[in-house]
Amino acid sequence: MNILHIDSSPRQQSHSRQLSAAIVKRLLEVAPGADIIRRDLGADPLPQTVALYAAALASPATLAAPPEGSLDLSEQLIREIEVADAIVIGTPMHNLTIPSVLKAWIDQILRVGRTMKSTPGGKVGMLRDRPVFIGVASGGFFTGERANQPDFLTPYLSVALSSIGLKSQQFLPLQGTAFLDWEQAAEARDKTLAVLDRTTVERLTEIRHQPAMIASAGRLHRDLSSVPRASPRALTENFQRLHINHPAEPDHQHEGSDDFIDVYASQDR
Repeated sequence: MNILHIDSSPRQQSHSRQLSAAIVKRLLEVAPGADIIRRDLGADPLPQTVALYAAALASPATLAAPPEGSLDLSEQLIREIEVADAIVIGTPMHNLTIPSVLKAWIDQILRVGRTMKSTPGGKVGMLRDRPVFIGVASGGFFTGERANQPDFLTPYLSVALSSIGLKSQQFLPLQGTAFLDWEQAAEARDKTLAVLDRTTVERLTEIRHQPAMIASAGRLHRDLSSVPRASPRALTENFQRLHINHPAEPDHQHEGSDDFIDVYASQDR
């Protein structure tokens, strides 16, 4: 099986990186033969939406005949999701929500006619569901009895992932990191990991057994060029045939679930 491991903190020793790495380690305990696909958005940020990509998404006509190369990055990132059986995302909470580098990734993978379609009832995901584990590190507290700030990260990320079909989500918050030393942070991380639900991964390992092979940071563990691509025109004309490794199983989008906040306390420190 394949695990897509995504980090979005710019700091190499950040709490969110350590949390996501610990989640991957726990998953490897039940899936020791898993391959790791690494996407480090903090160390190797994606470009913000450029004019060429925006032009391609402007209308059904431009999606059917997009400017040359305009969808290449989007397609690469979507294919990383499609070959993954599970996804692990490590993210800090920056100013009450996700970092801009993670938003840039979302802007590339949410694509009408490719990963989702619009209907009168809302967006319908076109990707096969798979478990997504989101490790969130925050300097302050955004959930539970000690919550003292709004949380725009969890509802936004949940709806964004659900809109493309990734509905099996587990959020694992590590809070109050601004007030923890490294020993205390390790203890808090262990408590967070205690609720990690690995049952979906355990079921996957029953039918998928492959040798482990971990890639260097920022690089795919193997060449995905052999995975067939659908043409942009076909992507627009026939939603039901839009897939790479797995048939698409449309799912309906989940509904998303003021005081001044000290920026310092909302950061992953």
